[in-house]
Amino acid sequence: MSESNLVTRNDLDGAAYLTLNRPDKLNALTVGMFEALRAHVIQLGKDDDISCVVISGAGKCFSAGHDLADIAGGERVPSRGWHSETLRMMELLPKPVIAAVHGHCYTGALEVALAADYIVAAESAKFADTHAKWALTPVWGMSQRLPRRVGISTAKKMMFTAATLNAEEALRVGLAECVFSDDTFQAEIQAMCEGIVANSSFTHQANKKLLETTDGKALDAGLQWEVFSSEGRGPDMEERINGFMKK
Repeated sequence: MSESNLVTRNDLDGAAYLTLNRPDKLNALTVGMFEALRAHVIQLGKDDDISCVVISGAGKCFSAGHDLADIAGGERVPSRGWHSETLRMMELLPKPVIAAVHGHCYTGALEVALAADYIVAAESAKFADTHAKWALTPVWGMSQRLPRRVGISTAKKMMFTAATLNAEEALRVGLAECVFSDDTFQAEIQAMCEGIVANSSFTHQANKKLLETTDGKALDAGLQWEVFSSEGRGPDMEERINGFMKK
């Protein structure tokens, strides 16, 4: 399979669907897959026709994680921190990014999912951080994003035990935002994207910037930033309000 096909992109009604596409290897993550993902992220950052991005996995699962064969073979990356940098680029896309997870989502795959704005899980989803099982330490963002998502104690439990969370447990601890049946999963994701696309891309971008910039700040500092650094009104505000008033 060519590297360009390791992560595929399909656009539908203003949403871009990125798919980790190595199903014969449970979408285990390689340097080649990250190169393909990075190329898509760069293009999406320039594409004003796309208002929402979904990342998912082909076949049986989202991804079983970092390809251990790649690690054992001494994988070569363009620079130190390159994987983390790629995920940060995805995280900072000026449009909502959703991780749609079914089946396995372990370790490196969980780090990819955590770089999305939020995670939606199918009932079959299973999450784990197994760094400790292999005597590895995270360098793709696990130690930073996981505790911000689920809290420090739950993050420690996941990291120390390498235990697997099912979809309902992931929902309970705040790792996933909602859970859908596997049978309706794709339709639910598409419906969610349609709702996002129907709303203002200008506001999505402004909200992401506000949330990113003020995360961790004291409340008063965040409130001041919101007031004085707001992006203001979008170019289609009047059109949207007038359209509503005419109903």
